[in-house]
Amino acid sequence: METLSTPLISLPRYPNPTSLTVDNGHRDHLVFSLISQCSTIKQLKQIHAHMLRIGLFFDPYSASKLFKASSLSSFSSLEYARKVFDHIPQPNLYTFNTLIRVYSSSSEPIQSVKIFLEMLYESPYYPSKFTYPFLIKAAAGLSRLHVGQVFHGMVIKSSLADDIFILNSLIHFYTSCGDLDMAYRVFVMIDKKDVVSWNSIISGFVQGGRFEMALELFREMEVANVKPNDVTMVGLLSACAKKKDLELGSWVCSYIEKNEIKMDLTMSNAMLDMYVKCGSLEDAKRLFDKIEEKDIISWTTMIDGYAKLGEYDAARCVLDAVPKQEIAIWNALISAYEQNGKPKEALAVFRELQLSKNVNPDEVTFVSTLSACAQLGAMDVGEQIHANIKNQGVKFNCYLTTSLIDMYSKCGNLEKALEVFYSVKRRDVFVWSAMIAGLAMYGKGKAAIDLFFRMQEAKVKPNAVTFTNVLCACSHTGLVEEGRMFFNQMEPVYGVVPGFKHYACMVDILGRAGLLEEAAELIEKMPITPSASVWGALLGACKIHNNVELAEQACSRLLELEPENHGALVLLSNIYAKTGKWDNVSELRKRMRVSGLKKEPGSSSIEVNGIIHKFLAADNSHPLCKEIYSKLDEIMARLKSLGYVPNKSHLLQLVEEEDIQEQALNLHSEKLAIAFGLISANPSQPIRIVKNLRVCGDCHSVAKLISRLYDREILLRDRYRFHHFSGGQCSCMDYW
Repeated sequence: METLSTPLISLPRYPNPTSLTVDNGHRDHLVFSLISQCSTIKQLKQIHAHMLRIGLFFDPYSASKLFKASSLSSFSSLEYARKVFDHIPQPNLYTFNTLIRVYSSSSEPIQSVKIFLEMLYESPYYPSKFTYPFLIKAAAGLSRLHVGQVFHGMVIKSSLADDIFILNSLIHFYTSCGDLDMAYRVFVMIDKKDVVSWNSIISGFVQGGRFEMALELFREMEVANVKPNDVTMVGLLSACAKKKDLELGSWVCSYIEKNEIKMDLTMSNAMLDMYVKCGSLEDAKRLFDKIEEKDIISWTTMIDGYAKLGEYDAARCVLDAVPKQEIAIWNALISAYEQNGKPKEALAVFRELQLSKNVNPDEVTFVSTLSACAQLGAMDVGEQIHANIKNQGVKFNCYLTTSLIDMYSKCGNLEKALEVFYSVKRRDVFVWSAMIAGLAMYGKGKAAIDLFFRMQEAKVKPNAVTFTNVLCACSHTGLVEEGRMFFNQMEPVYGVVPGFKHYACMVDILGRAGLLEEAAELIEKMPITPSASVWGALLGACKIHNNVELAEQACSRLLELEPENHGALVLLSNIYAKTGKWDNVSELRKRMRVSGLKKEPGSSSIEVNGIIHKFLAADNSHPLCKEIYSKLDEIMARLKSLGYVPNKSHLLQLVEEEDIQEQALNLHSEKLAIAFGLISANPSQPIRIVKNLRVCGDCHSVAKLISRLYDREILLRDRYRFHHFSGGQCSCMDYW
């Protein structure tokens, strides 16, 4: 983003001129009538040429007429308007204000501020009450709090602090920048609040997540006898949607009907969104059927509503019923699948979109599909999407860059992720954070920390996500001192208050290093109530170091917060199994059976030639089942000849027979996926596997041995990190 190179410090010293025209006789010129009749830029340019020939363009009043048409008409062109402005010898105040106004609503609001500075220092005009509302709007578009504060100060110095239009603009500005307290202070100072004042503050509190205050303001609005309009009610419906309060939302709908408030498409869509977000699809469907002229928002809201409740067939029926296929409709279904744990279905819809050739994918489509690829570990598909982005000439913004880095990182190609990172010029905090996360996943803690410091040099301020990723990097690499340093610097140095995720990371760092007492002490001293993730981190550390007593305490506290967390019981069961406490294992298994809790089944996926193959433990459903098990038998026989002994401590139940113990270990999904990879994947390509749970110790040992015995690279992503097996070694250095 461009920066403001000239400070906003004072108003010009020379007096304001009294007249805006050079020759008032031009006011009724025939050319002005022709300008008002223009319907295209081409016609306007012809008049422009005529004005230049007769010298009329050089009169500020006449030029302002032409400029108004070029910038504010239905056929306006900002590019052309700016050229007109730049050639006006002495733009008048109206012309300056108009250009500031146009840029404030454009994709470059910074230009509004630059034009304002030009007016201050190169023209004889003071800013007027018509200047400031659009300047403040530009500051809101830039999300630059200090810039808007300067304008606020100038308003006060200019004795315009009682202008209702300026004050309403300030309310919108402060709410847009997240300073709700200051917005409320401005609101309170308005003597005669109009409906725009009330709507601005109510909408601001809704957007800021302070729903109760928004509703209280609505009650005060009624007491003040200011009649709410459709904008007010859209804000309230949004509050109900975000609160997921169907009862209140229904009351708002009744209020709208009772008070005969205008029911346009915007209002209908707000109601539809409220019903969908509150889970009342029946009400949503009734309203949807009543809307005579639906727009893209209506259709996508219904698709999103059905998909989020798992009614994908109904969502698909809505998509098929859309009279005009638009990319936003497809995006709604793809995004719903991707965000609700159905990445394969998301990619299937994407392929169908490509085959239909009715519409072209856009940036939103690519972000969602890349995320689906990341979930599946589908790098071949991800690479094809990357190629599509380039072929379509889609501009690489930070969203796409972040998605590509995340996809390549999670699909096992860190080099490609780094290539994408270094290929772009603009990197926001999310791009940097994604790359730090990628390095952390691969156990490259030092490199992740180095990138964090380079991020500081680039003047990009880290956020909460950045610190989560940096602390994960320290955890995966055993960098205890570095982890302590970053955690302790978060708030005092960087202004980021540690949250649950940061405490969970710190507990994990200490716990993995065997500092269980310090980890437990950190939890006890937390200024916020420990979350399930914090206790889960301690429980995981107890498993590594076989601390049964502390594990029981951690599991108990975790289950208080999440009574149906089967993972906690499984983890404790694993600890009991590792320490030979089989009676306790049986007791926990019985408890899970009685309560109906089931262990999440382990599964491993592998992509071969763009097709995802998924395996469960002891799976025999694959078409190449016989070949896979034959290969697995060969692998285990060769490993035993090298001295491999199965690590039976990873069995989760008491099995007395030796051969059955070995068979149970051999049937883990990771081993089946590796065997399939050996018989199906090109020998020159790495075997890439994604597992939904943490890889077990025996499978980890076997993967190391296979990488040496078969001279193959194996990239295995489990729930927490990547393991890169090569030449009998793992990138995690067995610190996992």
